[in-house]
Amino acid sequence: MATINGKPVSDAQIQEWADEAERGYDVVELKRRGRPRMGSAAAHVTTIRLDPELESALDDRAEQEHSTRSDVIREALREWLKIA
Repeated sequence: MATINGKPVSDAQIQEWADEAERGYDVVELKRRGRPRMGSAAAHVTTIRLDPELESALDDRAEQEHSTRSDVIREALREWLKIA
């Protein structure tokens, strides 16, 4: 039996993948992979330095809101700048 990343793959699964490839792929669907856009264009990464207390407070807030640090920072920045 074949393996991928150490996990067994059945002959039936391999055949299914081959059949799918022979039918062709929807290019539009393939381009949708990855992170969705956050705004009108691709997002940029911005690095900031946080002191340990601020970083701890950020982590606490993200946990309380069941969110991510990035989402909390974006929301706080939007509120401070008053943009949608």
